[in-house]
Amino acid sequence: MSELVTGEAVALELRPAKLPSRALAVVIDLVVAFTVYIVVTMGIVASTSSLDQAAAAAVAVATFLLVLVGVPIAVETLSHGRSLGKLACGLRVVRDDGGPIRFRHALVRGAVGVVEILMTFGVVACIASLVSERGRRLGDVFAGTLVVRERVPTGPARYVPPPPPWLVGRFSGLDLSGVPDGLWLAVRSYLTRMGQLDPQVGHSMAERLAGDLAACTGAPAPRDVPPAAYLAAVVHERQSRDARRAFGGGAGGAAPVGAAGAALVGGPVYPGAATPVGPPVGPAVAAAAPPAPDVAPAGPREDEGPGTGFVPPA
Repeated sequence: MSELVTGEAVALELRPAKLPSRALAVVIDLVVAFTVYIVVTMGIVASTSSLDQAAAAAVAVATFLLVLVGVPIAVETLSHGRSLGKLACGLRVVRDDGGPIRFRHALVRGAVGVVEILMTFGVVACIASLVSERGRRLGDVFAGTLVVRERVPTGPARYVPPPPPWLVGRFSGLDLSGVPDGLWLAVRSYLTRMGQLDPQVGHSMAERLAGDLAACTGAPAPRDVPPAAYLAAVVHERQSRDARRAFGGGAGGAAPVGAAGAALVGGPVYPGAATPVGPPVGPAVAAAAPPAPDVAPAGPREDEGPGTGFVPPA
């Protein structure tokens, strides 16, 4: 999987395309392009037979650039990175951050592709793809793009467990602007997989991530909160801020539906907590409960028999 991270600390599970699939897509594109080029050239030669040699050469160069360079650039721009060959092989060209490409990306890829694909018969492109970690050719490096596979096997969806309801809104004053995207991704990956880890290993990882997160925010992690619950609460706070910015405000301290649902079923078990994570219950709470009234034990009424269960008629 390619390590592409969005601003919401979501890892895009994109698989970079391998050299065989990319080569097949390029061959399909070149076959289609040369077929169109031959047809267009035959039509132009038949219609410009009266021109002199210099004019015919200029028309031939313009046709070459238009059909073999301009048309692929236009197709990739309009289709957001999917040419005919890439569409047949299930590939797409995306930016380094996972977004769709624009005209400038397609222009750089097409211009460099003239040298590394057409003039060198693809030798330079193959060598660059084999050397690159993500299989990028020189055009992708200069344009800041990546060819990925669109048709990938789907797996089980992973979600970040909600924090305990009593921690929702507790870290609303933290400054999260200094936390790098790599740390957000590491925290999110840990929270989605903490149920699969050994409890001791998971607790040590949570302590290390909580320490890194506290160092970036400038506020120490509370000692009365398990590290994993602290991480979940801080991630929830960031998601709540993003939601308020996207949808225009809203109540910041309200617990989300996921947290409420987790509270009803017991919530996730966070490593490092000896008991289920929940709000502390002090003696004042126990004292506030009204004492149970004294109830006299029920005995046989005067009109009942002595323990026989028979009641005489009135």
